[in-house]
Amino acid sequence: MGFKEDQMVTVSLYARVSSGKQAQENTIASQVAALERQISVDGYELLREYKFIDNGYSGSNLVRPNLEKLRDRVAEGKIDKIYIHSPDRLSRKYAYQMILLEEFQKAGAEAVFLNYEINDNPESQLLLQMQGMIAEYERAKIMERSRRGKIYAANKGCVSVMGGSLVIVI
Repeated sequence: MGFKEDQMVTVSLYARVSSGKQAQENTIASQVAALERQISVDGYELLREYKFIDNGYSGSNLVRPNLEKLRDRVAEGKIDKIYIHSPDRLSRKYAYQMILLEEFQKAGAEAVFLNYEINDNPESQLLLQMQGMIAEYERAKIMERSRRGKIYAANKGCVSVMGGSLVIVI
């Protein structure tokens, strides 16, 4: 998407981490810093109201508070470029990635990933699809390992009151 030099380009950023632990460890701060740095390198100014950050929200859910706000601003035509660290920060489900990217594109907003350049060629689209499917697979494996660890701990008598409910079948 080409922007005229004399045209004001409104940029935004979207960052997300899924777990409370990641939120507490401030891992989102490194995402935001990298996005802000790239926005500056690209010669844009980021206004505070165009920082959309979902701290502690799963990428497997399409409904997240700040993603909803971002989608609203994009639909209103208020945003030209959206900086996102990587496709899996946008969503951990390939289908949701495609829905969001198509929604942004139809509204005239360009998604800019720090670790991936979107091109309109078959190879680029295939890579994006593969990354989306791998992100889904990674999430499923993380959930499986977490569940297995909770069952192991519970069988050893180490049940955390902070953990989610767990049904143990013996």
